[in-house]
Amino acid sequence: MKEKTVEDIVLEIKDKSELMLDLAYSSLIYDNKTIAKEVYDLEDLIDDMYHTLQEKTLEAVRGKELSVSDALSILRLAECGEKIADAGQEIVDVELRDVELHPILKMSIRESDVVFTRVLVEPSSVLCNKTLGEIKLASETGMTVIAMRHQDTWLYGPNKNTRIDAGDILFAKGPEDGEKHLIDLAAGKTTKI
Repeated sequence: MKEKTVEDIVLEIKDKSELMLDLAYSSLIYDNKTIAKEVYDLEDLIDDMYHTLQEKTLEAVRGKELSVSDALSILRLAECGEKIADAGQEIVDVELRDVELHPILKMSIRESDVVFTRVLVEPSSVLCNKTLGEIKLASETGMTVIAMRHQDTWLYGPNKNTRIDAGDILFAKGPEDGEKHLIDLAAGKTTKI
C-alpha cells in the first residue's frame, strides 16, 4: 500500500468531516447515542490525521517538494476540516448530554420520511462478500449506504464496487420500512433482498 500524500490526507479530512456532520445531525434528529459515539471516534481520527498532515507538510517544505505558500494553503484547508470535525463533535454533545430537542425540531422529525440507521453486518448475513452493486440495496430496499466502517477504516460515499464484509458497519438512510428490512438483512434474519 502506497504512503498517503499530503493531498490525500487533506481530501480524507474533508470527506470525514462531511461524514461527521451527517452523522452528528442524524444522531441528534433520531436520538441515537451510538451514532453520536461514532462521531467522537471520527473526531479523534481526524485529529490524528491533522497532526500527521502537519508533519508531512513540514517535511515536504524542508525537502523542497512544496513551496511555503502551497504548504500554508494545504494546512489552512486541513484546519478548516478539523474545525468542522470539532463542530460535529459539539453537535453530538447535545445528544450525549440528553438535552431535550426544541419542539419545532421534533415536529419536523415526525414529518420526515427519511430515517438514518447504523447496522452491523453479521457473518450469517446475505450481504457478506457482495458488492453494493450486486445486492442493489438502494433500489430493492430504498436504503442508501452513505458510509461504511471496516475495522478502523472509514469509507465515505461507497459505490457499486464497494464490497461488504462480515463485521462491517453500514450507515444508511432511506424510508422507515426499508430500515427494518436492512436491519434483518444485516443480522442474517432474512435472505431475500
